Amino acid sequence: MTVVAKIGEVPNFGKKVVSVSGREILLVNIKGVIHACENECPHQGSPLTAAVVKEGTISCPRHGYRFNLSDGTCGDHPDFTLKIFPVRLEGDDILVDLD
Repeated sequence: MTVVAKIGEVPNFGKKVVSVSGREILLVNIKGVIHACENECPHQGSPLTAAVVKEGTISCPRHGYRFNLSDGTCGDHPDFTLKIFPVRLEGDDILVDLD
């Protein structure tokens, strides 16, 4: 796992993009639970930095595809899955597993 940010850098209900090994990873904080996913919608590659986060999902700003932040599934469009990365917190550090 790689340290990618500090917990204080991702505000509650906020997002932060980090670059790790040439990849853009989007961190999302929902009530202190940090999620990590790729920063591109698997539908057409739209950046998810402007996405709406609600009830454990993230919605693409371009076409509204909603992805579950726990497993990346899209209920309305099951052919598309958002890549989700395992996250661990160690003190103030956010660690992400990119494998």
